Amino acid sequence: MTNEAGPSRRSGVDHEFLALERELAVFLRRARANSGEMAREVHPELEPAAYGLLVRLEESGSQRATELAGYFGVGKATMSRQLRALEELGLVVREPDPADGRASLVHITDEGRDRFRRVRDARRERYVQKLADWDRAEIAELARLLRQLNVTAES
Repeated sequence: MTNEAGPSRRSGVDHEFLALERELAVFLRRARANSGEMAREVHPELEPAAYGLLVRLEESGSQRATELAGYFGVGKATMSRQLRALEELGLVVREPDPADGRASLVHITDEGRDRFRRVRDARRERYVQKLADWDRAEIAELARLLRQLNVTAES
């Protein structure tokens, strides 16, 4: 890679980053819509934002509400409201933290896990169908690049 300013740099337009921004915007718009659909598939009353909590709890196991709030970058009040909604639907429970009786750990219930996995597996099957024409190496490369983007975004 050179440090020379090409035509796009001199004119103040960086076409590669504009293309990236455009494609990410489309991807994120679709992801938000899909998240809402998946949330409703888990439970008709589940908010789209709360679906991400189920993903996190399924992947990471029991966590404190403050850890979840930090991970998602939301306030304690927002997290408390989302967790309360999930509890009312029977998808998560809070239990005392054995390491600190003043705190509680949130974990996904068996029903929550079953509902979540059913929806996740159906979503994965849709990916398999939509990407049937792709080479497995291309899928692996896309996953690698998305992970690299996510890691960079977190730092």
